[in-house]
Amino acid sequence: MNKPQSFFHLHLISDATGETLLAAGRAASAQYKDARAIEHIYPLIRTEKQLMKVFEDIEDEPGIVLYTVVDQNLARMIDSRCAAMGLPYVSVLEPVLSVFQSYLGTPAGRRVGAQHVLDAEYFRRIDALNFTMEHDDGQLPGDIEDADIVLIGISRTSKTPTSIYLANRGIKTANVPIVLGVPLPESLAGARRPLIVGLIATAERISQVRQNRLLGTTAGFDAQSYIDRATINEELAYARQICTRHNWPMIDVSRRSIEETAAAIVALRSRTR
Repeated sequence: MNKPQSFFHLHLISDATGETLLAAGRAASAQYKDARAIEHIYPLIRTEKQLMKVFEDIEDEPGIVLYTVVDQNLARMIDSRCAAMGLPYVSVLEPVLSVFQSYLGTPAGRRVGAQHVLDAEYFRRIDALNFTMEHDDGQLPGDIEDADIVLIGISRTSKTPTSIYLANRGIKTANVPIVLGVPLPESLAGARRPLIVGLIATAERISQVRQNRLLGTTAGFDAQSYIDRATINEELAYARQICTRHNWPMIDVSRRSIEETAAAIVALRSRTR
């Protein structure tokens, strides 16, 4: 008899694009078939202020913390905050740098993003990442026309991690939440340039993920309604209605990895160009 799948939060903090962390985190997660990681990716974290915002999110949804930050002051801050919160944490590059230093007899130069060639493709990806971070969760709706792709969907349909994944490939991606009974921004309905894609999933899948999300809820939050499958079905019906009305394609992410969802979106984009 198979064990029911559980979920845990995996926080990935990087001072560059986060690809190294993403690969390491997914390689480790893949070894645990009964546990699925809810990924939170924080790229381009290079200041204390940015790091403080990251830990606000981690406090809401505690879990494992992996990081690649070459600035030793920031690394010490991560270590101390995680220790104080009782969270497991690993500097993914530090053990590797120690081996290199021992063998080569010289310390690492600790240059942020030194693995990336500073060519046009690199700057395109960084530009896409900056755009995506600024347009997460419905922020700056007036700039929707500047996006390459806009992902819409109800809570916990993997909009943010999919957006970050696409941005890492140089695709400017915004995401906008669908809330039952709340109209979408007018700028979205009138957008002509971006491909707009609705992300949906089964009510069972969303309820499972939301139950894990309850770890970080605040007082006054209606937890029962948030995970109630009948309510989720209403939300999904509302989302489908919106997408059908505007002829926006939908992708069911219930059994798809982030990579598979992103690949399906890129294929849609290729066909509609």
